[in-house]
Amino acid sequence: MMLSGPEDIQVVGEAADGSEVDAAVREHRPDVVLMDIRMPVMDGLAATARLRARPEAPQVIVMTTFDTDDHVLRALRAGAGGFLLKHTPPADIARAIRLVASGEPMMSPPVLRRMMQLVAVTGTDPRQERARTLLARLSPGEREVAALVGRGSTNAEIGRALSLSVATVKAYVSRLLTKLDLNNRVQIALLVHDARDGGPAGDAPTDGRAR
Repeated sequence: MMLSGPEDIQVVGEAADGSEVDAAVREHRPDVVLMDIRMPVMDGLAATARLRARPEAPQVIVMTTFDTDDHVLRALRAGAGGFLLKHTPPADIARAIRLVASGEPMMSPPVLRRMMQLVAVTGTDPRQERARTLLARLSPGEREVAALVGRGSTNAEIGRALSLSVATVKAYVSRLLTKLDLNNRVQIALLVHDARDGGPAGDAPTDGRAR
């Protein structure tokens, strides 16, 4: 009912729990999956991780009535392209679907603020050494782009900062995802913040868009 209004969005199937997600995706081949966290048999976080590990996996937006720290980070590290609270207005959910389908991450503003706070204090955990090792594989130019992605910069902003065209920045981001074996820009940002010494995470976008 909520998604029946927008003409560019079509609901092609439903799954009763996380264990049915793979079969539903194979049958319906959606561009985006709206994933509930709390489901019987297999929860949405486990289902997201399994789904995103598939070749040519659809984008995933995790939806929940709460935004605990563990759920936010697990969802994003599993490869979710969005994390929305269920009280998000329908128009904003439709906008999130469009953005995530186009490769742009999207999170509810409270979730985005929480994420930025969390990554600011997790730099000293065991992930730090792994993150630094992965980033060390990058060329200087790739590291510059990764650092700006970690600050939440858009492709256009990165292009202006580094005197690159938007097309070149997009090529850099695609190369980063391949080299680092990541699914989306959010995971690049998390990796950059993991590699830091626990310093400030930078300013988060205030419109809820994880850029």
